[in-house]
Amino acid sequence: MYRWRGYLPLLMAPVRVLGFWNFRSPEGSHFFDTLLELVCLGISMTGLLIRFLVMGYSPKGSSYVGRSTVHLKEGSLKTTGMYSLCRNPLYLGNFLMALGVFLFPRSLVVVVVYVSAFWLYYERLILGEEEFLARLFGQEYLRWTERTSLIIPRFSNWVKPEDPFSWRKALRREYKRIFGVVAIMTVFEFVGDLVAEGRLEFDPLWVALFLISLAFYLTVLFLKRKTHLLGVEREKEAIPAKVPTAQV
Repeated sequence: MYRWRGYLPLLMAPVRVLGFWNFRSPEGSHFFDTLLELVCLGISMTGLLIRFLVMGYSPKGSSYVGRSTVHLKEGSLKTTGMYSLCRNPLYLGNFLMALGVFLFPRSLVVVVVYVSAFWLYYERLILGEEEFLARLFGQEYLRWTERTSLIIPRFSNWVKPEDPFSWRKALRREYKRIFGVVAIMTVFEFVGDLVAEGRLEFDPLWVALFLISLAFYLTVLFLKRKTHLLGVEREKEAIPAKVPTAQV
């Protein structure tokens, strides 16, 4: 279950497609239609920003429990930066990133199914991870959980990160997701117009957003593969212990 957590959005792809079955554009208002689409994009970009900050502030040589819940530095629990706001900032980022995509078809059923599936699925993962961390760090971890919420940020708890921000690390980690979100929403825009209007239309705004994101993706890909500008020390993918999955 833990190993395949990243495939949840793919498994729910048919739900997103079905959301367009009764898709309707706001009557007589292209502006309102575009505004709703940009709100969805903004929600997804907020999730990506959270992920970007978590990755950028992760210390050199850090290890991840599943690359998601908490990262460790030199065998100690790291609780500053984004991890001072909530215990699972990457899961929060994942939730918002996908929420914007699932909101795009404007189907309440699709959103309810997504939120329910996300919570049921990730709850199992979080339980397993927290049991593991409690055994590993004992009272230190329990004290952190008492003052830090599970996934809803408490901005009053903010503690300045101990390590400097690395744009290179953040770009290397997140550039594919940034392009992916814009690409998926561009396709959804075209599909939505096709369903609502009965013809394929190319909205100049979404064409421009797609081309900009594509140029960004290709630029970062080139810098990553052909230059040393984004070179960073390869991180460990997991700490040397198996993270248990909660019993279902």
